[in-house]
Amino acid sequence: MRPQGIVAAGHPETARVAAAILSEGGTAVDAALAAMCAATVVEPALCSLGGGGFLMVLPATGAQAGQPVVFDFFAQTPITKRPKTAIDFSSVHADFGGARQEFHIGLGAIATPGVVKGLFAAHRHLGRLPLTALVAPAAALARQGVPVSPVQADIITIIAAILGATPAARALFASPARPAALIAAGEVLRLPALADALETLAIEGENLFYRGEIGQRLAQDCAAHGGHLTLADLKAYRCEVRRPLVREAFGARILLNPPPSMGGLLIAFALALIEALRPEDLGFGSGAYLKALAETMRVTNQARIEHALHAQPAETVAEAVLAPDLLARYRAEILGRPATARGTTHVSVIDRWGTAASLSLSNGEGSAYVIPGTDIMLNNMLGEEDLAPAGFHHWPVDTRLGSMMAPTIAQASSGALIALGTGGANRIRSAILQVLLNLLVFRMSVADAVAAPRLHGEGDAIAIEPGYTEGAVAALTAAFPQTRRWASQSMFFGGVHAARRRRDGSVEGIGDDRRGGAVAFG
Repeated sequence: MRPQGIVAAGHPETARVAAAILSEGGTAVDAALAAMCAATVVEPALCSLGGGGFLMVLPATGAQAGQPVVFDFFAQTPITKRPKTAIDFSSVHADFGGARQEFHIGLGAIATPGVVKGLFAAHRHLGRLPLTALVAPAAALARQGVPVSPVQADIITIIAAILGATPAARALFASPARPAALIAAGEVLRLPALADALETLAIEGENLFYRGEIGQRLAQDCAAHGGHLTLADLKAYRCEVRRPLVREAFGARILLNPPPSMGGLLIAFALALIEALRPEDLGFGSGAYLKALAETMRVTNQARIEHALHAQPAETVAEAVLAPDLLARYRAEILGRPATARGTTHVSVIDRWGTAASLSLSNGEGSAYVIPGTDIMLNNMLGEEDLAPAGFHHWPVDTRLGSMMAPTIAQASSGALIALGTGGANRIRSAILQVLLNLLVFRMSVADAVAAPRLHGEGDAIAIEPGYTEGAVAALTAAFPQTRRWASQSMFFGGVHAARRRRDGSVEGIGDDRRGGAVAFG
């Protein structure tokens, strides 16, 4: 029996499409790109051709074998900035049940999108099958329609204020059976204009989006109705090809998303801090372990703020933040402290040859602007507080936005290869940190590592899922009185979709139930 490939993704259809590409002889990159297109159809509340993302690849064969690469096709700030009084930019709230979060939408919230550029750039570099073959399954799904999953329906409910903000957004997500209502779980979502757009892009090329009819309409609407983007922004956009940030921790070589994005750097910082606390001696789920996690998250966030990481040069920020003396200072702070003191999806693929691909995509929460005739909603990256540390309307022009997205690949001391990632805005780094610890320190199966309860800390405020002992939670609460217990596991804590290939070639993986994930083999 030949070795199998594996896909872990945020929706069964996303995983199925990617696995079918693997079965047809496609590489992990082919499968990831097919999944990218499918996700824009079946996970439309999380991603879009109008958004951005990152693809990390560790090739196992060919001239680039063993040379990891990151395709950065995240959003770019516009070249020019219109006055605040001239833009379409409004506030809405998303209700996560246990937490409310403010977002901003409108044409003035749109940053230059990169997904289409990323699709073509990655395919040129590392694709094997024709792009038309990679796009075809997604186009078929968009045309025939797909029942909305319970998780997608929940997300649609959470961001209903955004999806109901414009006639075009309401039409895109309208219930086919209930007038004036948004589509619900089980109802079929059809996106025929997106099917046409995908097929035409595969034939005509990326210029259709960045220079041709689609891009021209986007630029015209921005000019007329309060957006910053112009055709010059679209023409100037490039997919950046970078080397990952590489760190050694717990006997593994870990490949992380590099600056200017901050997610990978903050995970590297947290790993370096917690490794010194010897979590293997504390025991998974113990009160001491939960406090170590919470302290690590608190101090990591403190370092992010104190050193204004978003304002440091991308070329030098990793070296500065991971300097031994700085790490030693923050480790000492943890050890010396008294004991009583958004929308993203991910796909992980490993093919039969051992190439790993880790893909994260985001449309923010969506801007509520839909390019006419395409079913493509644009991002609201300029309206996300997490991406605007200097404040709204204070972004530097023509600059690649930082992101917390952190597609990750790890090579364990056992010889295993792991690909993982998650959505979840500022919870991304805490979710990936905990799953990595579960895999590398506590030697869990992939399924157990992802299913295990999580916590997330912002300063002294801790959110924690059920599943830990009462004694452990009491110990955490004694150290962090602002600890808030959630009644059940939640998409708030991310959705880690992970795949692992063992030294013997066998594979395992899991799509996180918190976000309706699925796994498929090919």
